[in-house]
Amino acid sequence: MDECRFDAVGVEELVTDGPTRVALTPAAADLLRTVVGRHGPVMFHQSGGCCDGSAPMCYPVGDFLTGDADVLLGTLSVPGLDPIEVWIGRAQYEAWKHTRLTIDAVPGRGAGFSLEAPEGMRFLTRSRLFTQEEKDALGL
Repeated sequence: MDECRFDAVGVEELVTDGPTRVALTPAAADLLRTVVGRHGPVMFHQSGGCCDGSAPMCYPVGDFLTGDADVLLGTLSVPGLDPIEVWIGRAQYEAWKHTRLTIDAVPGRGAGFSLEAPEGMRFLTRSRLFTQEEKDALGL
């Protein structure tokens, strides 16, 4: 039942260049390769759910318009793919700004408009609080 745990403590992540606000698991990277192979370059927008496990929605680049109400959390690097931007609503960001979000992939059906919906897998957001070292590096 590990796929039902929403915290990111102890979850394997792809290596990042220094402290980041958003990370990716190897399973999510594999699913992204499939999704990008079918749909082209993608981006994420973190849904406005109230808790861990909220769905990060995956869209083709240009299909979801961001604006002043959104914050760019960071850019994910997946070998072989274009950089993948991850956005979150400003109000949600204020609640989670001291949290590192990790996008994972688990068995199940994705959210209705998210591109992974037909793949038998779904993206899931896991989280953990930043360490003091990460807070210092990120200026929090």
